[in-house]
Amino acid sequence: MRTFDFAPMHRASIGFDQIADMMDRVMSNDVSANTYPPYNIEKTSEEGYRISIAVAGFTDADLSVEVKDGALFVSARKGEDTTERTYLHRGIATRAFERRFHLADHVRVTGASHEDGMLHIELAREVPEALKPRQIEIARASAVQKDVVEAKAVN
Repeated sequence: MRTFDFAPMHRASIGFDQIADMMDRVMSNDVSANTYPPYNIEKTSEEGYRISIAVAGFTDADLSVEVKDGALFVSARKGEDTTERTYLHRGIATRAFERRFHLADHVRVTGASHEDGMLHIELAREVPEALKPRQIEIARASAVQKDVVEAKAVN
């Protein structure tokens, strides 16, 4: 296992403590992590994203999308099938699952839709106005007025 020294980053940055935690999470994930159900993450615009998850065999009532503690949780529980069926081959997996996606700061879920066996979750990054870059006007030295205080001699 590799280890990384984040000391140089801490010398030149302020407020990025969460990056080290995120790197630990990524590096500690098992290589044989669960890959069911398959999903795509795409960038739809400069500030927009979409997560598409293949959920064949699930209805809207079986699916759950929840945002909690800076993470997006997508889960599915298939209801009990009351009809008895004999499968010769069962290739469509409808087993229960839970997927977690960690969201960056200022990313929020704007909507979700279920169509043609795909669950689409729309996300948008909305940076607050206070955090957006802004130009600071530099005043000229002649325009700055100095406060002058008159002093009296005391003796």
